[in-house]
Amino acid sequence: MTGNLYVVSGPSGAGKGTLLSRVLQRLDAVWLSVSATTRPPRKGEEEGVQYFFLSDEAFDALIAEDELLEWATVHGERYGTIRKEVEQRLNEGIDVVLEIDPQGAFQVQSRFPQAILIYIAPPSLKVLERRLKGRGTESEASIQRRMKNAIVEMEYRDKYHVVIVNDNLKAAAEKLYQEILGDDARMSPS
Repeated sequence: MTGNLYVVSGPSGAGKGTLLSRVLQRLDAVWLSVSATTRPPRKGEEEGVQYFFLSDEAFDALIAEDELLEWATVHGERYGTIRKEVEQRLNEGIDVVLEIDPQGAFQVQSRFPQAILIYIAPPSLKVLERRLKGRGTESEASIQRRMKNAIVEMEYRDKYHVVIVNDNLKAAAEKLYQEILGDDARMSPS
């Protein structure tokens, strides 16, 4: 029996990471994939924990060798999912969660049509901008680029199986938990 593949997407600042950390504390048998990126680490980020931080050359090599399940350029940097790690766990019957952008989500869906796509949406663009500024990790130019990208990314939300609006952290985390835990998430999008 193979594991289920869950793809969680949404704009930067929507709360994907926060929700997933709460949910995964409650789910022992689910593995969160660690993405590779060409961006430099932020303060406090560790290699192999938040991301695998790669040079452009190393990332190019993974693409050339078809070692990435998906990859995309997001906010001026490249991000991707290492294919063999995901496939190995799925083949072992372990459920896998990918936290990736919509470009990557649809690449994964083309390779794994059974993947369950979950979109995390902010309650509004104003709240999203406030969250991004509150992080204190981005320049104003970066925040504005992320806001422009968020407007485009939110147009894809109807292509997901499940949309969760993160307007209440506890309620949104519970809904995400139920989607990953239960069978309801396995329905096709309308």
